[in-house]
Amino acid sequence: MQKSQISLGLMSGTSGDGVDASIVRTNGINEYELIKDKYFEYDLKIYKDIHNLKEKIHKIEHLDKYKNEIDNLERSITIFHAEIIKQLNTSENIIIGFHGQTIYHNSDEKISRQLGNGKLLHQLTNKNIIFNFRKNDILNGGQGAPLTPVFHHLISMKNEIRLPVCFLNIGGISNITIIKDRENLSELISRDIGPGNCIIDAWVRKNSNKKFDEGGNLASSGIKNEIIFEQAQELYFNGKSKKKLSFDVNDFDVSFVRGLNLSDGVATLTDFTASIIGEELSLSLKKLKEKTLDILICGGGRKNKVLLKKIRENIPQNFNLKLIDDYKINGDFIESQAFAFLAIRSFQGLPISFPGTTGCKKTCVGGELITN
Repeated sequence: MQKSQISLGLMSGTSGDGVDASIVRTNGINEYELIKDKYFEYDLKIYKDIHNLKEKIHKIEHLDKYKNEIDNLERSITIFHAEIIKQLNTSENIIIGFHGQTIYHNSDEKISRQLGNGKLLHQLTNKNIIFNFRKNDILNGGQGAPLTPVFHHLISMKNEIRLPVCFLNIGGISNITIIKDRENLSELISRDIGPGNCIIDAWVRKNSNKKFDEGGNLASSGIKNEIIFEQAQELYFNGKSKKKLSFDVNDFDVSFVRGLNLSDGVATLTDFTASIIGEELSLSLKKLKEKTLDILICGGGRKNKVLLKKIRENIPQNFNLKLIDDYKINGDFIESQAFAFLAIRSFQGLPISFPGTTGCKKTCVGGELITN
């Protein structure tokens, strides 16, 4: 049995508002102890630079076109992560799982670009750094994401959760993990299923000084535009995006609600997002033919009460929506804890992605280690 080690997972999600940090002790298999979770908010310049750059980069050629801006922002983000590591006063031999900030992800082109310089982070901190988690999966025919299913599997084991179970992560993008087997990781099924918070957040940022719709308050004060909603649904469900296993926030846009006021736009986008999540959950989970099935929700979207209400309206009654927090797990830090766990798996040469989770041709190890 592998011995447990201490690791720090650093995750900056599609909201681009800051970094979730989690320190854990784990053997990368079945032993796991949370030591600390902490959130570090980006300064306003980094936050704005991330979103300005994301709005410019829509195709692979843009990575060259905006190279100077990308390099400058990558340096700023890496320095920010180095400061986090120093503030947390981590032990000398800790292993850092450094995800970075996704700036462009295109599963069709087999490219996923995260801003975060592992070599620079090592120089600044003198720590063991594991980064570039997605590269090997993509080289082996995978889509590079989602990578958290193996950690969802651990959560289900540690908490003796009844199987089968579905994890629904509502971040910028929504993804699911279906766990049917306690022992066999190759039985994991996972995929992105559509937008999460990304189009709601984008509309709020464009039309107000807020970053997101806190608690669903804007959606609850607005009125869904039925005509726009139905047209958007038809376009999406008949389009090629629906067939993807992995999404980027730029696969979705908010142009179809242009002309609506702030709250009506949010209400329409919230209903649209919930309809996609509900439809994809139903299609994916009906195959299990269970009388009842628990869906455990994590990610920032779980705090949007209107979004959750609308998702409930779009799924069969035998699906039970539960918050991951009900198991005394903080749903804000699932992904940072996951990258702490993945860092140890990577360090020990254990697989982090599987044909059923990313579409890779074979079970894949992942991550690049930079050490002294």
